[in-house]
Amino acid sequence: MRKYIFVFGLLVAPLVSALEIPSGDYQGREDVIAFVQRMAAETDYTEAELVQLFAQVEKQEHLFAKLDRPAEKELEWYQYRKIFIKDKRVDLGVQFWRQHQELLSRVSEQTGIPAEIIVAIIGVETFYGIYKGKDPVFDSLVTLAFDYPRRAKFFTRELEQFLLLAKEQGFDARALRGSYAGAMGMPQFIASSYRNYAIDFDQDGRTNLFDSVADIAGSVANYFIKHGWQRDGIVARPLVKMENNSVDSLEPGMKPDYKWADLKRNGLTSEFTITEETPVALVKLQQRDHPEYWAGFQNFYVITRYNHSELYAMAVYQLAKLISHKYKKAT
Repeated sequence: MRKYIFVFGLLVAPLVSALEIPSGDYQGREDVIAFVQRMAAETDYTEAELVQLFAQVEKQEHLFAKLDRPAEKELEWYQYRKIFIKDKRVDLGVQFWRQHQELLSRVSEQTGIPAEIIVAIIGVETFYGIYKGKDPVFDSLVTLAFDYPRRAKFFTRELEQFLLLAKEQGFDARALRGSYAGAMGMPQFIASSYRNYAIDFDQDGRTNLFDSVADIAGSVANYFIKHGWQRDGIVARPLVKMENNSVDSLEPGMKPDYKWADLKRNGLTSEFTITEETPVALVKLQQRDHPEYWAGFQNFYVITRYNHSELYAMAVYQLAKLISHKYKKAT
């Protein structure tokens, strides 16, 4: 029996240990080898394809600091706002809208997502396609999946999704560039969002978020629809804090967990009409010397699904309002 076990061991050992990453910064990593074996077993990739990809990876260590200190966490509203609310971004938004007026009207009519919101998202994400990101998406995701423990689970999933996306779309996985967190294209979709929400709006047989403005606009709209956008719904309203108030007893946030009546009882009011039972979030934004309060509605919360930050959602909303005002004034 011992001899049989020994011989069996000799037979299977080479099968288990034969696979290796022969070069690159992830050479010899057992966790990477296990990932390759699993992907090869569960997808259309072969081990040879995956080994070739991983053998060329260069670790992107500069990403760690960016992930540890995102602007949405580090900056107050008065600092964050001035990054995005600028005359040039407004002017280019108006120009982008005019250039794609017919398309944006069609997307808006079909989906219920206002054109200015679509334009503002693209403006905030990539300055209307000018800055799509320079980091190698595959190398970035490998680095964050295997060497950034705090969010390893998330980035491992995104690495899987990216590889599936590359296979489905015929992308060269090594060639794609994007943000430091692996977001791609003009609207900066991460791989899972690309696979789940991107649509072929121009119906040319491809879903192209890099060059097709039709697919880009349609996909941004589809993302919002899938996350619960309310057609003709409002996004946010500014609030006034009454002299006698108990606002500090309320919990600011992004999700509309309060009723408008709750905010009123605690000393907040608005010049806009809001019905008592309307679900709202209390959005608190820090100006240089005082807090600013807003009521955030369902559509405000939907914008935060694109980037989980009330600062981001408010920047998109205010940019959209400025673009819309200037666009309509000129037409």
